[in-house]
Amino acid sequence: QVQLVESGGGLVQEGGSLRLSCVASGITFSRSTMGWYRQAPGKQRDLVADISRGGSINYADSVKGRFTISRDNAKGQVYLQMNSLKPDDTAVYYCNAVYYNGFIRYNYWGQGTQVTVSS
Repeated sequence: QVQLVESGGGLVQEGGSLRLSCVASGITFSRSTMGWYRQAPGKQRDLVADISRGGSINYADSVKGRFTISRDNAKGQVYLQMNSLKPDDTAVYYCNAVYYNGFIRYNYWGQGTQVTVSS
C-alpha cells in the first residue's frame, strides 16, 4: 500500500519560513519523481516544485528563489523549504509521487497539509 504523509504545515507570518516533509512508503522512492503541489480555495492544484530521480528540479515561477525542494532517497523523504512566505502562498500543499513501471505510469498523492501565511 502506497502512503505519502506530509507534515510541517501551519500558520506563519508574512516573511517567515516553513519546512514541509513528506515520507513515502510502498513505492520505489529512488525511481520516483517527487513533487509538491498546492491548491488554494477555489483554485486548481498547481505544481510548486518537483525533483526527478536524477535530481533535476523544476520550480513554479512564483516560488523561484524562495522555495527549495530536496530529497533523501535513503530515508524515502522529500522536503520543501519555504522562505520569505507571502499571503499568496496560503494553500493546502500536497506531496506527489510519479514513477513508471515499463509503460505504466503510477501517480500518488498525500492527504495534504495546510499552510497559512498571515499579512
